[in-house]
Amino acid sequence: MKHVPTQAEFERLPYRRGVGIVLLNPAKQAFVAQRLDSPEPAWQFPQGGIDQDEDPLLAARRELVEETGVTSAELIAETPDWLRYDLPRDLVPKVWKGRYRGQEQKWYAFRFLGPDSEIRIDGEHPEFSAWRWMNFLETPSLIVEFKRPLYEQVVKAFQHLVR
Repeated sequence: MKHVPTQAEFERLPYRRGVGIVLLNPAKQAFVAQRLDSPEPAWQFPQGGIDQDEDPLLAARRELVEETGVTSAELIAETPDWLRYDLPRDLVPKVWKGRYRGQEQKWYAFRFLGPDSEIRIDGEHPEFSAWRWMNFLETPSLIVEFKRPLYEQVVKAFQHLVR
């Protein structure tokens, strides 16, 4: 059994740098996808790590293509600040080899300009088992509990895009 960090050990761990992407269709609905590695419902927006020395916006565009196949999208907004979430301590040993306490993410909103047929979640390294469009303002209700406060911040930052 892998070691679950004590609270003090947990607080000393760094955050993994990453990006998150809100993809909005012409009807102002958001793309959400079900994680492939979760037995229970675990929907999320596309997101991922930033490679060393990689520009966050370029990382967001790369992650969008890797996770959804989407190339027909234009940037419409970004969060002014980095947003964070903590993993539950018991998950730390199971995620990112136990090196991080959570993620610190820069979030970007893109307008999807292509047809739904462009969306391909069965790429080289698939992360999702299903996807759908949904009301952006309701997305936090689908998200795993420990990420929900971050998703509420993302909705607050980008809600003007769907009004």
